[in-house]
Amino acid sequence: MIKFAFRITHIENIKDIDRNGVVHQNSSLASPNYVPIGDPSLIRNRCDYVLENGHKIGEYIPFYFGERSPMLYVIQHGFNGVKKILAEDIVYVVVKIADVVERNLECVFTDGHANNKLSKLYEKECLRNVDKYISEEDIHAQQWGTPDTDLKRRKEAELLFAEDLPPELICGYVVYNENAQRRMIELDINPNRIVIRSDFYY
Repeated sequence: MIKFAFRITHIENIKDIDRNGVVHQNSSLASPNYVPIGDPSLIRNRCDYVLENGHKIGEYIPFYFGERSPMLYVIQHGFNGVKKILAEDIVYVVVKIADVVERNLECVFTDGHANNKLSKLYEKECLRNVDKYISEEDIHAQQWGTPDTDLKRRKEAELLFAEDLPPELICGYVVYNENAQRRMIELDINPNRIVIRSDFYY
């Protein structure tokens, strides 16, 4: 059963996220010191890519349903012109699908990478039955460069939030090692909300 969704971010963003939630770039709660990670060209492309519902991907805050995304691989290795970031500087922000459903947050989700024409879009009413639309085996696949050429797309299934995600919806954080955990605690993050999972990284 798919229970969680994940967003990766730089550890330097965590203090603001823990206080204000995960917010849109144009939100009044957005930090002027936000540290971006990822592929700038892909981010620009998503700002122009129109989904089936007529909205652009850039209007949403994206989460993945699984860990070890292909984008994380690119970020950790600094491929494709993306700035390389150490694993212990990258934090997973975690939300529970059940909490999103209960709060009836404005969101949609896809059964693959959102800016791929093969991916289908589903409305928030379908999220309570997400396992009918997304394969748990696909999103947790450890290797995605397989003979199944479509696995990479399916592994990157996304939960897209149309509104700011309030801090009380964040159920915890995943970090790479004890040093990252210590840094999180120094940021006044409750230790009980921090989980070390090196296997979530490359």
